[in-house]
Formats: sequence, C-alpha cells, structure tokens
Amino acid sequence: MRMNFLSYCLLSLLVLAVGQTGHAQTGYDNVIQINGVIMTADSLRAVPNVTVQVKNKNRGVESEYSGVFSIVCYKGDTLEFSSVGYRPKEYVVKKDIGGNIFSMIQLMVQDTFFLPETIIRPLPSGEGFDYAFLHWRIPNDQYEIARRNTDAYILRALAYTLPKDGHEAQSAYLQQQAREAVYYGQQKPMNILNPLAWGEFFEAWKRGDFRKKSNPYLSTQSSY
Repeated sequence: MRMNFLSYCLLSLLVLAVGQTGHAQTGYDNVIQINGVIMTADSLRAVPNVTVQVKNKNRGVESEYSGVFSIVCYKGDTLEFSSVGYRPKEYVVKKDIGGNIFSMIQLMVQDTFFLPETIIRPLPSGEGFDYAFLHWRIPNDQYEIARRNTDAYILRALAYTLPKDGHEAQSAYLQQQAREAVYYGQQKPMNILNPLAWGEFFEAWKRGDFRKKSNPYLSTQSSY
C-alpha cells in the first residue's frame, strides 16, 4: 500500500514537471530575434535612422547608419518601418518560422511630396547686408553643435559647476565611510595641535591660497 502511494506521488510530480517544461519551451519558442538591413527599393542604398516599432506595443529600435537593425518580438507580431521621406511599411512575422533567429531585408520606397514655392531675393541695400552680417544669428548645424559639446574647455566648466551624479555621490559617500572606519572605536586625531599641519597652513597662507578668486568657468557662454 505504501509503495503504491509513493509511486503515485512520483508519477504526479513527473507529470507536473513535464507539463511545466513543455509550457516554458512553448513560450520560449514563440520569441524571435529579427536581424535585418533596410535599403532603398530603387538603388539598394542603406537607409539610416529608420524607426522599427512593434505594432500596438511601446517597443522599438532605430536602424544604424548602415541600415542594420535588430529587434526581439513574438511570432505573429507586426513590425512598422517609418522614416521621413519614405513611405511607411509593415511586415508581419509569420507564426510558423522555425528557430528563434530570422534575417530579412526591408526595402523602402521614397515618398514624393511637393514643397511650396520659395522666392529668393537680394537685400535692398549694402547697409542691410552689413546689419545682417553683424546681428543675424544663423543656427548651428549638427557638426558645429557636436564640436562645441565636446570642447575640452566647456567640459571642464561643466565638470566644475554641475553637481555630482548618483555614481559620484555614492563613491564619495563610500570613501567617507572608509575614512571613518579607520578610527572606529577611538577618537579621531585633531590637527589643531599638529605642527606639520600648522606648517602647511602657513605655507598656503604665504602662497595666497586663501585669497578670494573668481571662477573663470562661470563666465563661459556657449550655445547649443
């Protein structure tokens, strides 16, 4: 009787384990990674910065400069391809695709649209050109913005004025705790009676380290 009961328990556990494994395997098989290249339909040129989004889901990626993209979705989902200057496209991932990796090439067709007419006229006088040359502010292009954002002087100014981020604050806090742990259980030494500390103080005083100095970085003005 006892052996029959143990056999029944072992058989039940085996059935449950097989069922859970099959369910997990089915859920894993439903996931697929799609790697592809987006190109133009007429000249087969790579199309960069194309938004690849899973339809009706807040998830997507953007193609690289060479048109390559990679996204993970479920079999049966619909991928939406959209970019400025191209007609939007949709691709339905088939449910009967074997494996979990699929490669594809998506062709995009250029969208033709017409802009309103623009008439360019010269300035009425030379004084107007001089005024425009001195006072008009032409917006910077992306190359100039990137050059100014990576300027070493501006980066030093930002590092001097901006507050610490979470990583820097945590590092400073851990260093403070490490310094306090050195004198755990005892009184910290006081440098007010330390002759070496007094000597360093007088040397710094002679050098003028305690004079009020203006921050040269605060006067930095840059446009982004």
